[in-house]
Amino acid sequence: MVLNKDTAKKTAELLLQINAIKLTPENPFTWASGWKSPIYCDNRIILSYPTIRNYVREEMAKQVENLYGKPDVIAGVATGAIGIGMLVAESLGLPFVYVRPEPKSHGRQNQIEGFLEANQNVVVIEDLISTGKSSLNAVDALKESGANIKGMIAIFTYGFSVAKDNFEEKGVELHTLSDYDHLIKQASDTNYIKEAQLNTLIAWKNNPAEWKK
Repeated sequence: MVLNKDTAKKTAELLLQINAIKLTPENPFTWASGWKSPIYCDNRIILSYPTIRNYVREEMAKQVENLYGKPDVIAGVATGAIGIGMLVAESLGLPFVYVRPEPKSHGRQNQIEGFLEANQNVVVIEDLISTGKSSLNAVDALKESGANIKGMIAIFTYGFSVAKDNFEEKGVELHTLSDYDHLIKQASDTNYIKEAQLNTLIAWKNNPAEWKK
């Protein structure tokens, strides 16, 4: 859920500005899942732009405080949200941990890196939500370690219904700075895309698994 429309619009504008999000309906990307997609999102690029990363950090930190007060720990989902999660934790003066997709195969075989005590209140930071499975895998690992998950805040979501269902099934509250609907509206309003491209982008969102160019 997007909490603030102005923030959603501004975030979408910035992501397009630095090509963290690319819209190429005529030359689709192929995701790891095999889906063909007219959009590709790599929010890690944000870290290379100090002004923009500071904006994202402050907006995420503000949402953490407004929604959950001061949790005990901020957790980032590896690898995409390690950097921005640490920045949010630093802004709030809170401890930080990050969660691997799976435990290491050597050493202490950690899946959670950093110090986390049982029953601590944790807000999870994510960079991007597609189906939500990898994000919720991190939540499961935190819960298994005894954490009390207050919610998750992400930079961007595609807004797929499957993600909504997955988060509801796990009972995890999700909020994002921006989403696909705000993005394509911003792209259209600023003539970043043409009307025909907009129609293609809407069609993809309605049925991404079976969409073809």
